Amino acid sequence: MLRQWLYALSEPVIAAIDLMALVLIAGATVYTFVTVIALVLSGRARDGHRRRVLWLGYARWLVAGLTFQLAADIIESSIAPSWEAIGQLGAVAVIRTFLNYFLERDVVEIRERDVAFRHPAEGAHKD
Repeated sequence: MLRQWLYALSEPVIAAIDLMALVLIAGATVYTFVTVIALVLSGRARDGHRRRVLWLGYARWLVAGLTFQLAADIIESSIAPSWEAIGQLGAVAVIRTFLNYFLERDVVEIRERDVAFRHPAEGAHKD
């Protein structure tokens, strides 16, 4: 009886968390698409810094969405562990780990470029 109650409770929770991930990813995608179109139409599409900041922001939202999906997958695999659920959980975890690694690397690179651009003397002496 407890197991049935647990299944009944977990299904809407998993669906709600998946919906949250969908809203995050879809919203970020629409925002990024509209912003890219605006950059192109305004002639500022060649501004590498602006593009880079836009893509980094988009990547952050994707990571957030993947984190929500990972949470839903964790709940699902703990309630009804199957090889398919475990495989999906592993795939999402690996993708999220790689995205986080490259996102953090890009954030550091942009910060260093900003410092070098704002204070050229400080950026030149940095080892």
